[in-house]
Amino acid sequence: MLTQTTTRVLEPSDLGAALAVLESEPVANAFVTSRVQIAGLDPWRLGGEMWGWYADGRLRSLCYSGANLVPICATPEAVRAFADRARRAGRRCSSIVGPAEPTAQLWRLLEPGWGPAREVRANQPLMVTESPSADVTPDPLVRRIRKDEMDVLMPACVAMFTEEVGISPLAGDGGLLYQARVAELIGAGRSFARIEDGKVLFKAEIGAATPQACQIQGVWVAPEHRGRGLSETGMAAVLRYALADIAPVASLYVNDYNTPARRSYARVGFRETGAFMSVLF
Repeated sequence: MLTQTTTRVLEPSDLGAALAVLESEPVANAFVTSRVQIAGLDPWRLGGEMWGWYADGRLRSLCYSGANLVPICATPEAVRAFADRARRAGRRCSSIVGPAEPTAQLWRLLEPGWGPAREVRANQPLMVTESPSADVTPDPLVRRIRKDEMDVLMPACVAMFTEEVGISPLAGDGGLLYQARVAELIGAGRSFARIEDGKVLFKAEIGAATPQACQIQGVWVAPEHRGRGLSETGMAAVLRYALADIAPVASLYVNDYNTPARRSYARVGFRETGAFMSVLF
């Protein structure tokens, strides 16, 4: 039997169908779902286009095309269709990121025209928890950041981003977009840190949040305080807030070569349930 397929840019009227796809995998799709729940599908508000792949008239797969290119619930045929569209449009994103298998296929199709990448992180374990471990006591000094503390937090955010991504978030526009994102998370009550004598010792954010799941990001410990267990006690504190106030499931993804972090997160109560992949330009 032949299957009729098509790919197109979704419109605001497609919101219900798009959310049905996104919410079919609430943990893996938390980042994009949170954006769509707030902004809808209007490209200007969303910060990019949402591409939809249809089979027999039904929306089956998505691909977010903005600062990141993100395949969502993407079948191999859908990935090929998304790659064709991305090739025609030309590279506008700073990264490709998503579940490892479809992201790897997407990169194989795009690499001849878009490569080489600055870095490919082919295996980033996705870690999930519904309850923190009782073996790690949350750091009582980790708390929500106030709006008037943004200047204290920003140096730690810049250091974390530069260490993790390999480039400074202040490049290009002088950091205006990055500062706006940090301010947004602080304003939403999703930025946490331990601050002593005006300096950040530990920090993390809940970067994405939906009623079903939230995603923790930006975990950082000041270099001079590493090796003291602050990442574990700090993460336990953030988890306490996340699971009580934000969503019933918390997730994060981590580089596979970062063995100490993976062990720390496991001790706090996370378990590995899948893998992401990132291609950085």
